[in-house]
Amino acid sequence: MSFTRRWAELEPIGRASSGGYRRFAWTPEDASLREWFAGEVQALGLDLTVDRAGNQWAWWGDPDSAPGVVTGSHLDSVPDGGAFDGPLGVVSALAAVETLRSEGFRPARPIGVVNFVDEEGARFGVACAGSRVITGAMTAERASGLRDGEGVSLGEAMQRAGLRPEHLGRDEETLRRIGVFVELHVEQGKALATDEFDAAIGVGTAIWPHGRWRFDFPGEANHAGTTRLVDRKDPMLAYASTVLAARQAAERNQAVATFGKLTVEPNGVNAIPSLVRAWLDARAPSETDVQALLRELSAEAEALGATVSEESWTGNTLFDPELALRLSKTLGGAPLLGTGAGHDAGILATAGVSTAMLFVRNPTGMSHTPSEFAEESDCLAGVDALTTVLRELAA
Repeated sequence: MSFTRRWAELEPIGRASSGGYRRFAWTPEDASLREWFAGEVQALGLDLTVDRAGNQWAWWGDPDSAPGVVTGSHLDSVPDGGAFDGPLGVVSALAAVETLRSEGFRPARPIGVVNFVDEEGARFGVACAGSRVITGAMTAERASGLRDGEGVSLGEAMQRAGLRPEHLGRDEETLRRIGVFVELHVEQGKALATDEFDAAIGVGTAIWPHGRWRFDFPGEANHAGTTRLVDRKDPMLAYASTVLAARQAAERNQAVATFGKLTVEPNGVNAIPSLVRAWLDARAPSETDVQALLRELSAEAEALGATVSEESWTGNTLFDPELALRLSKTLGGAPLLGTGAGHDAGILATAGVSTAMLFVRNPTGMSHTPSEFAEESDCLAGVDALTTVLRELAA
């Protein structure tokens, strides 16, 4: 099993000076990752297909003969993100398939490995874009019209990468091929590292409801040195007030809320902004709490002249409870836990696919940062667990 080799090959692709990664959809870095995946698929003797959204699928067996057992994750990252979020699931999936093939295992059902495109939404703003498009959770029109910070649309970016954006849309052929989906992922908290669990591997049960909203604060550009304070229409003040209000609303509603992305026009040190545009990420254990937070915050921001628009929303997502219990038992009583992080597995679950997740212990509890980490021994335990799961589900 060459987990270590594959991990080492991925390590330099998209590495940033921060020590983290900048692997964004439909960029040269993304092209290198896709090429790497295709090469690994060929080396394993699997068949590679690409769906209408650009997601890559590797198949062991005929995927049209019966609904398959699929695993995998994504290879893209958030800005300066960690090495494990996404790639751990892809590398582990390839290693698990390699192990099964070397053992002479003959699957009764096709086994697939997927590399979902644009899971993080770092470039075009909508998370899990690849899985949202093929399930119909996001329309082709909206997807192709999404734009990055440079004004390039997702459709244009796909076309430059050699794909056909006019084919975007719900992909019935691909969906028919997925009988069950199991995504392995580094834990993005530290539940498994606590005394309560102290386990290398856990089984996911649910994803908290979460969404992203864009707040536009209009102002009036002017000279920073000559404009009197009383004459200013500075949108940065409204934005700053809204950031503080978000923290207070989150505390009142048992939620978490983050303004993590911001653009300013004209973005000059000596210029009062004409526009501040900011993106809110909000999550909570219940949909009611998220919605209450958003109502409160939108009212406050709109009173300050802002406009608020929803960019993505995923309700409370439950994975297949029978499957979760089965996998926990198969893995010797692996602990069951929920998560506040979104995943392609959640999009497939919402679309009616029998879905589960395996989490690998993260001793730091940190994610979306270069500090994200998992011990090699735990990563290998994850490969062993995934191999066991695939062997059982595809038998």
